[in-house]
Formats: sequence, C-alpha cells, structure tokens
Amino acid sequence: MINRSVIAGQLMFLFLIGCCGVPALCQHLDTGSIFAQPVEMDEFVLKSGFDVSAFIKRVRTDTTFYKAFRSMHLLSYDAVNNIDIYSTDGAKIIAAQKSKTRQQVIDRCRTMKVLEEKTTGKFYKRNGEYEYYTAELFAYLFFTNGRVCNEDDIVAGKMDMRGAGRLEKNKHELKQLIFNPGSRVRNIPFMADRLSIFDEGEAEKYDFKITQEEYNGTGCFVFAIKPKKGFENKVLYKDLTTWFRKSDYSILARDYSLSYHTFVYDFDVKMKVRTIQSGGKLYPSYISYDGNWHVFTKKRERVRFNASIAY
Repeated sequence: MINRSVIAGQLMFLFLIGCCGVPALCQHLDTGSIFAQPVEMDEFVLKSGFDVSAFIKRVRTDTTFYKAFRSMHLLSYDAVNNIDIYSTDGAKIIAAQKSKTRQQVIDRCRTMKVLEEKTTGKFYKRNGEYEYYTAELFAYLFFTNGRVCNEDDIVAGKMDMRGAGRLEKNKHELKQLIFNPGSRVRNIPFMADRLSIFDEGEAEKYDFKITQEEYNGTGCFVFAIKPKKGFENKVLYKDLTTWFRKSDYSILARDYSLSYHTFVYDFDVKMKVRTIQSGGKLYPSYISYDGNWHVFTKKRERVRFNASIAY
C-alpha cells in the first residue's frame, strides 16, 4: 500500500530544498570522457583543457551546498519571509504570511524570535497549526523551535548516514534529493529512475552544457542540464543550472525546474537558491519557491515563497 503522507513529505522536501563577456556557444562536444554522454562546451572552457569526467564527478559528490545550509545553524542572522497560498486555479491569493525572524546563537546554542508577523486568509487552523502542508514544511526547514545546542557544519560522511528508524531513513532520502540532485533515491514511488540523470537510461534524454560566466563578479563554471528535444515530457528535470566558483568549485547559485505527473501525484516546481560568502564560509542568502503540487486524497496546493537572509 502506498503511504500518501510519506509521498507528500518527500515531494515537498525535494523542492524545499548572468552572462558576462561569454561568446555565443560553439558546437564543441566532449565525447571522449568517462562520462558517456556528449557535453557541449563554450570556446573558453574548451581551450582550457577542461577535464569533463573529473567535473561530472565533482558535481555528483559535491558537499559545499549541504555545508552552506548546515552552517546556517552556527551564527546569528535576520530573515524576511513571504508565503503566498493561491487558489486551486492559481487566480488569486487566498492566504499569506509575511514575517521577519531573527536567529541568535549564544554559547553554541541557537534560538529564533519572530520580530514581525502578518497573516491573511486561513493561514492557521483554530488550534494554531498550519492549514497548508507547504507552509508547515517551510516552518520546519527555516524556523527554530526552542533552544538547539551543540551543532556543527561537518559534512564528511553525513550525507551517507542513516538512522535505524523509518523517519531517519526518510531524512537521508530527502537530503539526497535536495543537496545531491541526480542521485538515485529508491523509496519515492514511480520516480526513482527519473532521478538518476547521470546514469544510463536517463542521461541520454538530457543535453549537458558547460560554460564560463561571472556570477556577482566571481568567475564560475556554469553546468546546465536540460531535456533533449522530444523528451521534455518524459523527464523529471526541465532545468538544473549550477554556478560553480572556479577557485574551489563551491556552489554559488542553483536553479531547479522540475515537473512530473503520475496517477498518484503530480507537481510543477521552480526553485532558486543563492549563497553569500561571510567570514570565509558560504551561507544561503536567498531562496525562492514556486510550486503547484497535488497528492491523491489531499487538496492541491499552489504556493510561492521566498526568504532573504542577512548575516
């Protein structure tokens, strides 16, 4: 029997989690790397003697994005959060929340205070719980309840750790979905193979492209993945673009666009994540989400939210 609540949680966590001087792309394809699919490169990347196989391996094993989010727990910051809930047809906003929050870290313990909050519509239930599942998960991800102590941002081995219980197993799967896109995650019904975009059976449905660009004045390699013509409605990722800082391959920005439809669930989601350097570390600075999703037996939710974070 399919656990529809688990599906809803896994799907939502999947999502909750400019060019400068670059010439037009030349049709240069790398066909000799260990990575089996051809990769299109612009002239600058081609002339640099770029090792495509090594780069793909870096993409698949990256931990800088995960570390940036873990590092949020270690310092104080202010955040401006906006959530808009739309009607089923997307025509109007039926509920909303705007808030300002402050995380404080003292003696390795973090707490969070709501500085301002304004809600409209039926954003909360009478008992104070969230009316909408997306809003509940947003709060779970970005708001701190009580006092949390003794955390760290060490990532070595953390992506591979699994607890003994079902909840811990689900947390492991969700981390893979958010921070390691393209990895195989087995327990999401009807979608596991679609996630493995670098593996045989899925990789040949995508075009892979590497260009050189600047992001906020920093030189980056931009890795873009889009479906090949004719496969637009047969793949999960409609766009996955990542800006890797040249100096150390840290992720400065990532855009997601995903869409999938089955008889049990469907979703169309776009998400953007931006990071900022502070004190020698990267931290998330802006997160936006625009999603339309539905799981059988639950009402459809159309939600947009964004969070701007200042350290």
